[in-house]
Amino acid sequence: MNTAELNRLRWQCTHRAMLEMDLMLGNFLENRFSNLTAEQTAAFVVLADMEDQDLWPLIMGKRECTDATQAGVLAMLRDVRLK
Repeated sequence: MNTAELNRLRWQCTHRAMLEMDLMLGNFLENRFSNLTAEQTAAFVVLADMEDQDLWPLIMGKRECTDATQAGVLAMLRDVRLK
């Protein structure tokens, strides 16, 4: 991921409609993102591109994620949120 793409992703993660999402996604991006595999990175980008009302139920476990890689990233997001 080049600098421009990372900056765009950082903006997406920290300028959400919900403050909770800003904090959670921004914290994950700063602390865990660099350790993701290429497949996990792509999954996180897809998740970050979702609208808050679609992403929040996935993060909270209220809606099931059918993509295994995205589900793994969501589990990592939940882990960050719980700590």
